[in-house]
Amino acid sequence: MSLVEAPNPGSPRSGSRSMWLWGVVCGFLLLGALILGASSLGPSAPRGDLRPAPAVAQDASASSRDPSASRRTAIVAAAQRVGPSVVTISVVSTRTVQSSPFSNEFFDPFFRDMIPSYRYREQIPSMGSGFIISSKGYVLTNEHVVHGAEKITVILADGRSFTGKVLGSHPQYDVAIVKIEGDRLPVAPLGTSNDLLIGEWAIAIGNPFGFLLNDTQPTVTAGVISATRRDIKAGSAGEGIYKNMIQTDAAINPGNSGGPLVNANGDVIGVNTFIFTKSGGSEGIGFAIPIDAVKRVVDELIRYGRVRNVWIGVGTWDITPYLAERLGTKDRNGLYVASVEKGSPADKAGAKVGDIIRRVNGTSIGDVNEAYRALFGANVGDTITLTVERDGKTSTLKLTLEELQE
Repeated sequence: MSLVEAPNPGSPRSGSRSMWLWGVVCGFLLLGALILGASSLGPSAPRGDLRPAPAVAQDASASSRDPSASRRTAIVAAAQRVGPSVVTISVVSTRTVQSSPFSNEFFDPFFRDMIPSYRYREQIPSMGSGFIISSKGYVLTNEHVVHGAEKITVILADGRSFTGKVLGSHPQYDVAIVKIEGDRLPVAPLGTSNDLLIGEWAIAIGNPFGFLLNDTQPTVTAGVISATRRDIKAGSAGEGIYKNMIQTDAAINPGNSGGPLVNANGDVIGVNTFIFTKSGGSEGIGFAIPIDAVKRVVDELIRYGRVRNVWIGVGTWDITPYLAERLGTKDRNGLYVASVEKGSPADKAGAKVGDIIRRVNGTSIGDVNEAYRALFGANVGDTITLTVERDGKTSTLKLTLEELQE
């Protein structure tokens, strides 16, 4: 009988197999523990850094969800600040018209003396803009908007309508004050025009083409300050004298005259007055009267109902070729002092007959019109300078202007 050797459980082969099985089991247990631990921690910050996430991220996401925050620009804020005070000024004036049954180039020479012409009066409606500058009911506008008005109606942005009356006006300054009676009147904030920057925002608010738009809300156009201190040649823009004007490319159209020009802070910096145009529409060259110059005129109009005329007290001649020859000078620029009124500001300052005024307030003058423009804007109580030539020597005289007594 053969015998087979049975395996010995204590042999090396049996021990290695048991250890391998035990290692596999322990590995699975360790892997499970790691997985359970990771899931319980979640996506937290690294250990030792338990600070909350910054709130800026929440604010940024909130801003992205609210697009109206980015739509409220400086122009929007300025329009909302000034817009309620901007008014429509409806004017009715009357003109006399002369007509003839044969009023044409062919018949008129033959029948002019045989058939008399007839005249009739017709009412002419017009419209412009303005803005309220006082809760007392003072409305600022251009003089040419209310010139010759027989009836004035002031319409507010909220739809209210008032009868207006011209309190005072001045055609050379092209400024007028219309008075209305009302309560809860919105007032435009007046700024300054002395520190304007070329290129800064300029916002024109008014009521262009008011007859075509059945709406009392004003129109807003935006541009920039194109230039400052623009002097417009005499006769280029009507009867007014326009000095130190603000130029802007903000669209100004018929009906905008008298409305405010506003900066990005929502302060009025000028009064929109006229444009240069070939087509009749806006071409980006508009002009506004600086608000600081307007304030001085407004103060005179409200206090006195007029702008008081200033008194200098000199009579002058233009320097003609004949007078220049008699004076022995080749320089024909300036004014010859022909007379000095006793007790006048010029007399008190030391002006003499025979003086030649070469400059007024530092501006060279060629004739009396240029001297008038150099004095434009000076009020009673202001001090001006005259640079005069006397006996070949130049000196400067300082005059304090007084009111011209009628």
